[in-house]
Amino acid sequence: MLIIRVIRAISVRIKNKLHPPKSELEQLRDRGLKYGKNFEFYNSLIDQGHCWLVEIGDDVTITNSTILAHDASMKAYIGKSKIGKVKIGDRVFIGFNSVVLCNVTIGNDVIVAAGSIVTKSIPDNSIVAGNPARVIGKTSEYIEKHKANLAVKPVFETYWPNKTQEQIKLIQEELQYDFGYDE
Repeated sequence: MLIIRVIRAISVRIKNKLHPPKSELEQLRDRGLKYGKNFEFYNSLIDQGHCWLVEIGDDVTITNSTILAHDASMKAYIGKSKIGKVKIGDRVFIGFNSVVLCNVTIGNDVIVAAGSIVTKSIPDNSIVAGNPARVIGKTSEYIEKHKANLAVKPVFETYWPNKTQEQIKLIQEELQYDFGYDE
């Protein structure tokens, strides 16, 4: 009995080395999720049951957020869930703890602020925030403002996992009363 368990455990290890388990993103792609190049997907959830209704463009970052292509709020009442496509354009950033609901298109060059709930489509070159998310500015103006700030605010060049304790202490001191920029 013990020998059989040991053999099974060894077989699983060999199988996993020869054919490592697929990542969550690979599984979603296999189920029909479409995404472009430079897609960064950090600790987020894309509707597994309807991922084939989600299309994500190039240079997109989604951080600790949820993308839903279905809404089951009516299932108990009418026996069906609402479903709809979710299309996310190119050069989009979806901030921490945001939710994008079904039947929404997010245009190109959009920033979704942290904690936003996107219930309606968002036009190109927009920054949105809130619940429900509303347009609060233009991405192009926001970029220009921050480019100008690079000349007057503290800028730190070392990527965060490579910072020394001395660098961290310096940053803490320099950011005592203001913000800066990091690699």
